[in-house]
Amino acid sequence: MRVLFADCDLFDGVSDEIRRGMHVLVADGRIAEVSDRAIRATADRVIAAKGRTLMPGLIDAHVHITAATPNLAELESMPVSYVSHWTARLMGQMLERGFTMVRDVGGADAGHRRAQEEGLIRGPRLSVSGKALGQTGGHTDFRGTARTDPGDMQRRFTPGLGRVVDGVPACLMAARDELRLGADFVKIMANGGVATPADPIDWIQFTPEEIRAIVAVAEASCTYVAAHTYTARAIEHAATNGVRTLEHCNLIDDRVAGILRERGCYAVPTLIVYDCLDRHADAIGLAPANREKNRKVREAGLASLEIMARAGVRMGYGTDLLGGMHREQLGEFALRARVLPAVEVLKSATSVNAEILRRPDLGRVAEGMTADLILVDGDPVADISVLSGQGERIALVMQGGRVVKG
Repeated sequence: MRVLFADCDLFDGVSDEIRRGMHVLVADGRIAEVSDRAIRATADRVIAAKGRTLMPGLIDAHVHITAATPNLAELESMPVSYVSHWTARLMGQMLERGFTMVRDVGGADAGHRRAQEEGLIRGPRLSVSGKALGQTGGHTDFRGTARTDPGDMQRRFTPGLGRVVDGVPACLMAARDELRLGADFVKIMANGGVATPADPIDWIQFTPEEIRAIVAVAEASCTYVAAHTYTARAIEHAATNGVRTLEHCNLIDDRVAGILRERGCYAVPTLIVYDCLDRHADAIGLAPANREKNRKVREAGLASLEIMARAGVRMGYGTDLLGGMHREQLGEFALRARVLPAVEVLKSATSVNAEILRRPDLGRVAEGMTADLILVDGDPVADISVLSGQGERIALVMQGGRVVKG
């Protein structure tokens, strides 16, 4: 199938400006030609794109596609069959919003990835961590302070987002086990979290020896570790022990941002989830202690972007949404654009996220790249709100050279 986009505006994923009057030819699933002159090659379909912006398909580097409810303790006891159907619907909705690839950082497994690749699920490509690894009393432990039994937390095949491991031998085994089961990378919880009942935000989780053991397993398997972190102390703890991507980073400071830059680490902020939790706290029954933790990280979110931008930290685009809040996946664009140039926000969701996912064939519009593309009504650099809602102004989505919307 050969598709020609004629006379489009072009955001290529890396340039600071949109180029006008461009022509892009797609053939056999890849971008065959990009030109500022009319392309004379024959095409099966010609799309007159004047007034619209062609750009790389969006990538979300922090999702939980199996999070069918914001109540993650309840999720662990949901039927796997129900969660699977919920996940399939969610993935289709993500594709409609223009996301052609996502990175799941706790919950999705190799089966979800295979189902998408084989066309059983309509949705974005998947990079998965399997179950996130956390310590007793940490951000994968939903027993709170009353339950003493381990319950189903250690059972691998439940819908929960993580598993509980303690000590270097258990960390080695769990990391190896997730990779054996098909994980693309390993996710750990290195800090207290908003959603869990018993771990304050300022708690450091896992010892340096435990983190280094997990990193050693990942690197031996030619992959990397991502870590849930909020505070500057936790971010430094994870980064200096070998973690490659730091998730959230709301409470970072200038000194630690410099450490990330020096070590070549990536940050993946996720501001929209805290905004949603604040607005929907009553509806989802968020407990007072969790509301206070959410307030603390939400209020620091925009400042963290400014700190990391000033230090030159490479920032990806993530959302971390749960349950019905997934509808606000595109809302991260407008939030970030309050303090960052729109073009930098667009790069975070395209070329930077492609770097994070180690997919050099994605995230850019250039000859030879995989043809994951979206066609947007208007100019997202001048008006980032064209990327909002449920993708109503995304006229076309192409995945691997195949039109899947529009």
